[in-house]
Amino acid sequence: MRWSQRQAANVIQQGGVIAYPTEAVYGLGCHPLDEAAVHHLLQLKQRDPGKGLILISDNLNRLEPFLKPLTQSDRKQLNQTWPGAVTWLIPAQDWVPLWLTGWHSKLAVRVTAHPIAAGLCREAGMPIVSTSANISGHHPARNKLQVLQQFGNQLDAIVSGQSNLKAKPSTIRDLKTQKIIRPG
Repeated sequence: MRWSQRQAANVIQQGGVIAYPTEAVYGLGCHPLDEAAVHHLLQLKQRDPGKGLILISDNLNRLEPFLKPLTQSDRKQLNQTWPGAVTWLIPAQDWVPLWLTGWHSKLAVRVTAHPIAAGLCREAGMPIVSTSANISGHHPARNKLQVLQQFGNQLDAIVSGQSNLKAKPSTIRDLKTQKIIRPG
């Protein structure tokens, strides 16, 4: 684990907002249960809170407390696509805050295949919010310079690393209906 990843994980635990590389673009992230941190992230991004957010993790076990119980069939299907660039919409536990689900009863979750993003979750000991690092309506940042161009010094940390510049954003699928919400 690189020192910068440890520092960024500490920033997350303390309520900060960070930028970090994911499979396709840089992401903005924070502690999912820190309401002030999530609202700060949404404000920076100028994102409608009703849309909901994605949680990423290094493994399914960290995501499960946020989700209604999964069947063996559900687990099998998830494990066929994870770790990887498929985000699944899964019914959320009733306690999951609206700042994560938005106007929906489902939560968007992904086990990331990106070593830096997965390392952040592992080091923080939790899933983290993951949304593209861009002001709504602008192109997502694909590198640290583009993050700085959009957000300047408004973030608490930026983790350096590479995204796959040829990759598309993750596919979003509904686990129960199997409908593809966003092709990747």
